Amino acid sequence: MKQNNFYKGLMIMLTITMVGCNKDLLESTPYAQATSANFWRNSDDAVSAANALYPLLGDEMFFGHPEQAWDICSDDQWRSGDWGNEQAIEDFTFDASNDQLGWNWSLKYEEISRANAIIINVPAIDMDTNLKNRILGEAYFIRGLMYWHFYKIYGQVPIITEENVISNTYNVPKATMEEMEARIESDLKDAAELLYAQNDGDNIGRPTKGAAWGYLAKLYLYKEDFPNAITYGNYVINGSYDLLDNFGDNFNPDIVDNSEMLFSIQRHRGWTEENMATWYYAPRPWDGWGFQEPTDDLYNEFEEGDPRLQATMASLGDIINPGPGGGAVEYVDGLNNTDHYFRKHAAFRSEGDGLDHDLDIPLLRSADIYLVVAEAKIRSSQSGDAEINAVRHRAGLGNVSGADMTDLIHERRVELAGENERHADLIRWDKAGIVDIVSHYAIDRGIWKPGRVFQRPKHYYFALPQRQIDLSNGILVQNPNYE
Repeated sequence: MKQNNFYKGLMIMLTITMVGCNKDLLESTPYAQATSANFWRNSDDAVSAANALYPLLGDEMFFGHPEQAWDICSDDQWRSGDWGNEQAIEDFTFDASNDQLGWNWSLKYEEISRANAIIINVPAIDMDTNLKNRILGEAYFIRGLMYWHFYKIYGQVPIITEENVISNTYNVPKATMEEMEARIESDLKDAAELLYAQNDGDNIGRPTKGAAWGYLAKLYLYKEDFPNAITYGNYVINGSYDLLDNFGDNFNPDIVDNSEMLFSIQRHRGWTEENMATWYYAPRPWDGWGFQEPTDDLYNEFEEGDPRLQATMASLGDIINPGPGGGAVEYVDGLNNTDHYFRKHAAFRSEGDGLDHDLDIPLLRSADIYLVVAEAKIRSSQSGDAEINAVRHRAGLGNVSGADMTDLIHERRVELAGENERHADLIRWDKAGIVDIVSHYAIDRGIWKPGRVFQRPKHYYFALPQRQIDLSNGILVQNPNYE
């Protein structure tokens, strides 16, 4: 590969973690130009390759912060922090040179590279068929997940698969939207076919069929293929992926076996470095960095008596237990700018030694899929009451009857607040004529969220990183209206 190839991630030396039953996932041995003579020999090598799919996900420049920060555009959050590049993202004043746009571009392609290596090499290994299938399923899932996030953020990017690796062809044009959707669909279907329905023991936290079905349901909803969104969503709802009895337990670092968490970044199992997201969300006087603060507008969206409010965010007068010193402490004025912070992403250790970095980072919950099915039904003139009410019942709230999109939009906002869904939801609802995102984002919501100018269709997607365009020598073309 040429040194100036713009897929930096494909040039990074792959790290394959050599993990036994009792070894931490971060213990690793590097391989770069591994051959069948020194790697890809047996099931241990295959398992090590699968394990290497996960440590990067929690990197500070991946889901540790930048991937979570795409939602600062929404009405739910104020960027806070001290990074001017994020203010430009929030205000829609960024251009293609904004470094936030490319912070984890290469990390996504590194994940794709690791998945491609598994897809190429594992089929030839003589090993247990069920384990082989699971490992291949993990690779297809991670590759599909990376393209899913590319699709939501940029729309179209270059697709690199095992065929490109074999032919040594990496500098390729970005795919069409149809090609992006087909790639994600194919990878997630392959994953759903190969993965286990449930994992046990040390393998809890790896993707399951439910995770693949859930992302397929979301893809079909984005495509407005409502029958398939309902079909794949119901695979989750009718599977062994039940909602937890207590909403807040989804964000409790002590709850390690969670049927609702379809996929998360597992910090407490040692899959990644410290959970940097916890630092970003916690208040600065409590040893956090105070980014991405909830707005009053989001606070006011919750119904009276909805327990999800306190489980989602802390507000003035709330008692935090355990707090930063290990005991109960009151959340008081001056800890954050908006007087709120996302509790679901910041927990403290009862031992009194600060932030609990064993808190996992949630990426997909079955509650999201209940609401995906509800929306697909409502938008195809069916009743979504059962799915919406299942989510509301868990929160101890009363039924809705004859739910419409207003009910659905409210329920998604309060159930998934702070989970990187709101801005993407508003964009797709604007495309469908359900909301007017230009008017919605022009509303002045106070000092921490003044009105902003959203340009349709330019801001439906973010600009591709200018550095990647430059390195491609003209092969990679910028998204419309950013030139």
